[in-house]
Amino acid sequence: MLLLGGRSCPQLVEQMTGILKIEPGRVNLQHFSDGENYVELEENVRGKSVFIVQSLSTPTNDHLMELMLMADAVRRSSAAEVVAVTPYLGYARQDRRPRSIRTPISARVVADMLTGVGVNCLLTIDLHAEQIQGFYQVPVDNIYGMPVLMGDMSRELGEGPAMVVAPDIGGVVRARAFANNLGIDLAIIDKRRPRANIAKVMNIIGDVGGKNCFIVDDIVDTANTLCQAAAALKDAGARRVCAYCTHPVLSGGAPARIAESALDELVVTDTITLSPTASSCDKIRYLSVAHLLAEAVARMHRKISLSSLFS
Repeated sequence: MLLLGGRSCPQLVEQMTGILKIEPGRVNLQHFSDGENYVELEENVRGKSVFIVQSLSTPTNDHLMELMLMADAVRRSSAAEVVAVTPYLGYARQDRRPRSIRTPISARVVADMLTGVGVNCLLTIDLHAEQIQGFYQVPVDNIYGMPVLMGDMSRELGEGPAMVVAPDIGGVVRARAFANNLGIDLAIIDKRRPRANIAKVMNIIGDVGGKNCFIVDDIVDTANTLCQAAAALKDAGARRVCAYCTHPVLSGGAPARIAESALDELVVTDTITLSPTASSCDKIRYLSVAHLLAEAVARMHRKISLSSLFS
């Protein structure tokens, strides 16, 4: 087995190789003077199972291209198997054409690109829409960040009643799973989204008065929705509002927005490397998924079930 790391999440790769007790694969990653990616393997990969770890985070296009070139280089160097490990799979939010508007299905485009360069399998965490797995002609292992997030959440419940909150109707299934496992109630925020990245909180379904509220979501991007939800929950009498999100995209002025919001704390994972601004925000705390990913990689290499990780 060989594990290669792209430039999107070097700390995560370092932690994973330490847990697996292997040396990271050597690969030369540079840019030509015109900005094109340059990739050169410095390892013999012939006959090996090669796992390429690369989150499709900002700069997304650069990291996607780097992943594809690494996969192509590995395949052309006679590796037995090429597995793309994308802790955060970018371009996953356009997975359909709503109301037949003239937009691409970006998630399918990325699927075609990755399979086209020879990726034999994809390993990712908390895929934005699980039906995206059907876009790939190769196996997709979508593992869940729930054990990492829920373990921390159970320690943060504190005194008094608590409630898990779904930030929208689409997140009810995820939030209900947290609520059922923790044995607490569920509330739902009904919102209207007039256009992309703009959301307006409309109504809170459930009694949150005097309760510690935990918002659960897969992605936090601009944090507009999250901050509006926190304000609405506090207005409805919530005692404390925390949010648990797997993927901290945190684009634009999101860290500053969170710092000034009614949100008491945002807990994220390291599927995406935090920017210096986000790292310095007192309200943002991150948990590592390195052990979870390393265990999944080890099981894939030994051909052992991944589903038993979440039994």
